[in-house]
Amino acid sequence: MTDTSSALGAPSTAAEPLIAINGISKRFPGVQALDDVSIDIRAGEVHCWIGENGAGKSTLIKVLAGIVAPETGTISMEGYPVSIRTPNDALRLGMAFILQELTVVESLSVAENITLGHEARRGPFFNVPAARERAAKLMESVGFGHVDVKARVGSLTKAEQQGVMIARALSLDARAIFMDEATAALDEAEVKRLFDVIRRLITTGRSVVFVSHRLEEVLHLADHVTVFKDGRVAASVRNRDISAKDLIRWMVGREIASAFPPRTRTPGEVVLEARKISTRSIQGVSLTARRGEIVGLGGLVGSGRSEVLRALYGLDPVHEGEIIVSGRRVAMPSIRRAMTSRIALVPEDRRSQGIIAKRSVEENTTISWAQLGQGRAWRGESKRIALRMIDELGIRTRGPQQSVATLSGGNQQKVLVGRCLALEPGILLLDEPTRGVDVGAKAEIYQLIDDLARRGMAVILVTSELPELLGLADRILVMREGRLVGELAGGAREEEVIAVAMGQRESLDVA
Repeated sequence: MTDTSSALGAPSTAAEPLIAINGISKRFPGVQALDDVSIDIRAGEVHCWIGENGAGKSTLIKVLAGIVAPETGTISMEGYPVSIRTPNDALRLGMAFILQELTVVESLSVAENITLGHEARRGPFFNVPAARERAAKLMESVGFGHVDVKARVGSLTKAEQQGVMIARALSLDARAIFMDEATAALDEAEVKRLFDVIRRLITTGRSVVFVSHRLEEVLHLADHVTVFKDGRVAASVRNRDISAKDLIRWMVGREIASAFPPRTRTPGEVVLEARKISTRSIQGVSLTARRGEIVGLGGLVGSGRSEVLRALYGLDPVHEGEIIVSGRRVAMPSIRRAMTSRIALVPEDRRSQGIIAKRSVEENTTISWAQLGQGRAWRGESKRIALRMIDELGIRTRGPQQSVATLSGGNQQKVLVGRCLALEPGILLLDEPTRGVDVGAKAEIYQLIDDLARRGMAVILVTSELPELLGLADRILVMREGRLVGELAGGAREEEVIAVAMGQRESLDVA
């Protein structure tokens, strides 16, 4: 382990850490998930955890949450040993967990979510006015006072839903709040608001453990950074005078000279054309994609980028316009029609739209292939396809029969890409393909996308990360309020994309 705390200015040792994790180890069949991990979490600090997918971060969170039992090691709070055997134990000790896949109950109101499990009561009845009053105060305290506490949580934005979860943590008097990939689905303004909330939390003496794959966020937010690699702590440092290059080296054990492959592809003929297509969410969008080309869709969250992919894939009905694939007009009332037209989609939310958690890696990889008439009797071929995708995509798994739910987020994402490639598509639609994926795995996915384009595949890419858009795309189409408002070259600057997306400058090259 690398520990530069003393050189960079260690925190005061006058008080015991809020949480001391000592020598925690956990092994799953074939995988040493945690190996003698020791970390101190101090009050009034933001402690960021980073590492490649499968490095051990999520397993340690599950240990602290009482979901996974460690085989060795101890946990102390303010110097006193504690036992965490169930989630209720963690709750009683003052720990709250806000995960990337939010655990809100969408059918309940904001007030009901915040007070769930510790409801205000008037005799045997739920005290609705008291619950709403308390919820309103808590939402105000975390910067979301504009949210109606009577509103159904399912109607809120992702950022507002996170506000509800933070308010719930405060209502439970949580002293340590763990946030796992909390910014993955947020736009720039929402990220800034969340960071303001986090800073407000630590001024009250709480600890925030922030897990992220976005190094710029870590460097901006953290007081302390712990880097995980292969189930161990590779480095634990104060966030002073360290760089993204240092963090990458500790994470992956090597230098990553350039994240993006050189953009030297030569696009061929047009294989996909949308002519003024409209759905309930987009209006009059026209675009083309060529063989061997990566077309990026830019714009702010909610601008209609994902909705364009949904229309092309047949998920959202197209009530105006037409779609042309390889020179032939295609009606797309169903996903099956899109698949038979050799169009494949990696969806935005792998949990709710992609993986089938109770099925194996093999089943998740080959389910679309089987639906296209291959039949599940072809078990030998199904296994061969799964093994090929595991090998080609570098999926870290014990084998094709492992449950996909037990894989890291980045490896689940690779399984979804493998599902698409099993169909041998000519057109690949990618919606946030690196969301929740670590730096090393991102570089691998970037190379894969480039390789697929070089093989002649047309790729349409939606990503909220501007460097990713600029680094991969040959052309960038910018969306705003459901309309295509501009086209820029792949070598455009970030400020140009933002200007067009916000309506500050119209491009003359609108498709």
